Amino acid sequence: MELEVPRDRASTFEPQILPKHQTRFTGFDDKIISMYARGMTTRDIEGHLREIYGVDVSPALVSQVTEAVNEEVKRWQSRALEPIYGIVYLDALYVKMRHEGRVENRAVYVAIGVDLEGQKDVLGLWASANEGAKFWLSVLTDLKNRGVKDMLIVCVDGLKGFPQAIEAVFPLAQVQLCIVHLVRASLSYVNWKERKQVAADLKPIYRAATAVEAEMNLDQFIATWGRKYKAIGKLWKENWERVIPFFEFPEEVRKVIYTTNAVEALPRGLRKIIKNRGSFPSEEAALKLLYLALRNISAKWETVQHFKQALNQFEVLWGDRIRAAQRGAAA
Repeated sequence: MELEVPRDRASTFEPQILPKHQTRFTGFDDKIISMYARGMTTRDIEGHLREIYGVDVSPALVSQVTEAVNEEVKRWQSRALEPIYGIVYLDALYVKMRHEGRVENRAVYVAIGVDLEGQKDVLGLWASANEGAKFWLSVLTDLKNRGVKDMLIVCVDGLKGFPQAIEAVFPLAQVQLCIVHLVRASLSYVNWKERKQVAADLKPIYRAATAVEAEMNLDQFIATWGRKYKAIGKLWKENWERVIPFFEFPEEVRKVIYTTNAVEALPRGLRKIIKNRGSFPSEEAALKLLYLALRNISAKWETVQHFKQALNQFEVLWGDRIRAAQRGAAA
């Protein structure tokens, strides 16, 4: 569309509908970014805009609009964080992206923190060739450099060396093995026909009233399934010291500690967004889309249920640490 803009000698005229040097209507870029954030490919966005608005946009335009998000991602990734988090969940998912000329599965590390108000926040995204304790160490160091002075409970999967990496940066943190990850790892050894029954028999272990009762239920599970699925009993026995910390808390608080619906829903929501793409042309492109998807997902998050009860328990156990971290931030 060609516009004839009136001119005056003193250059005081300012167009109101389409300002000078603007090539797209206000809000048009936001619509492109919104579609991109929901997993639509460049071709999908082109077709949708043609169908809805009757306009043709080039792939270069879509790229230009979404490229503007990269600076926002950098600011978000380096922002200051809270001095202390009640619970931090650390996990990774795998994304296909091009690296050094070839497409490969690379790990994207995700850290979710629950502050002392019970509010969840994604603390950052980091990409690496694969998930390993050594890289997690660099992630935790980055969090510390951005202002995190303490973490009360850190919930992780069973990655070897992970607890030691956490304790190297946050020596007072209590490491809790994520029960959801442990159950999922256990069921990977089980054939499809018996998965439902094995899952039901694992439940009395982590639903027990005390750590002693949980260990008795684990022994009962091994007596029932040990001959057929010896690896499951071994897995739980080897990680037992990281399984039982949450038994110190009331039942409502335990669910908050070892997993939450939002934490489980987050990787699922991210995978749903990226499944339309065979691979990403670069790490930057992958993190850009994941950031936009996170922005949409986290906007719907609410305060963690039963967190007030958890905070009361934290105050009893670690009140001095909470106040020390808060004083350090104020100073």
